[in-house]
Amino acid sequence: MFELLFFFAILILSSNAAVQDFCVADLKGAESPAGYSCKAVTKVTVNDFVYSGLSAAGNTSNIIKAAVSPAFAAQFPGLNGLGLSAARLDLAPSGVVPFHTHPGASEVLLVVQGLITAAFVSSANTVYLKTLKKGELMVFPQGLLHFQVNAAGVTSVAYVFFSSSNPGLQITDFALFANDLSTKLVEATTFLDEAQIKKLKGVLGGTG
Repeated sequence: MFELLFFFAILILSSNAAVQDFCVADLKGAESPAGYSCKAVTKVTVNDFVYSGLSAAGNTSNIIKAAVSPAFAAQFPGLNGLGLSAARLDLAPSGVVPFHTHPGASEVLLVVQGLITAAFVSSANTVYLKTLKKGELMVFPQGLLHFQVNAAGVTSVAYVFFSSSNPGLQITDFALFANDLSTKLVEATTFLDEAQIKKLKGVLGGTG
């Protein structure tokens, strides 16, 4: 019996092991749920494994006064299939990344400038809230609602790291008010009044 269990353990471990060193994304093809197909090894260069796109600040001239610059497989082909990615977060004074989720990944946030108040909400509706200073990290478990707010009077900057090369993103405010769902249905499912819903739809570009 022990020998049989040992055999299956080895089988599972070996099935999860990489059968090749890497799978640099072939961006000429479409992305599937499993990622991109692999570029021919003969066409892979060191530049596929280096990305400089997070060195520059993002444009925070928008309604949330925030910018997220991604380094996902689509921008950084060498990440394809490795189960990780990164991004840069710039928050202007009063900037915010509203409540959102990443359905495909957990997230680690590292503050490198300023102060950022961050929190996530568990499935039991417990709030885990902290104001982070330079050098501090916070983890946000996969799929849980979370947010980040600039808590300084200057631009705050953080780098975020994900446990997937394509973590996905859904921002709650946009999901509710930037679509064409009727105001009556939004009112029925959120307990907000009609006037407030129409105001938010107008701000975020929703209809209905």
